[in-house]
Amino acid sequence: MSEVGALAGLDLEGLRAIWQARYGAPPALRSAELMRLLLAWRLQAEALGALDRATRRHLKRRGAVAAEGLQLGVGARLRREWQGRNVEVEVEAAGFRWEGRLYPSLSAAATAIAGTRWNGPRFFGLREPRA
Repeated sequence: MSEVGALAGLDLEGLRAIWQARYGAPPALRSAELMRLLLAWRLQAEALGALDRATRRHLKRRGAVAAEGLQLGVGARLRREWQGRNVEVEVEAAGFRWEGRLYPSLSAAATAIAGTRWNGPRFFGLREPRA
């Protein structure tokens, strides 16, 4: 599909413009890479058909996706230095605890710590840095 290939050279604003023209208001994403993947999927689904009924049923049976970081196990502690102070988040069965407050995701805890939106696994070094 040449339309999908053409997405490679576009920045976030260009991708949003295409989404707006085809589907209406674009999702509130700040990642050009993620927007490119979503847009490519939509274009391919239009051209080739979306997920079949059996696949949709299978995905629905799998249930909700657990917050990334919970696989570390209850009681695991994630530490890092942030702006000159050491911070620690503890993994619990229901989420991530920082300074006595429970957050539903590692990203929510990282955002509370940093005061700005952060990807929790990246904030705590659980992911490879972007090249």
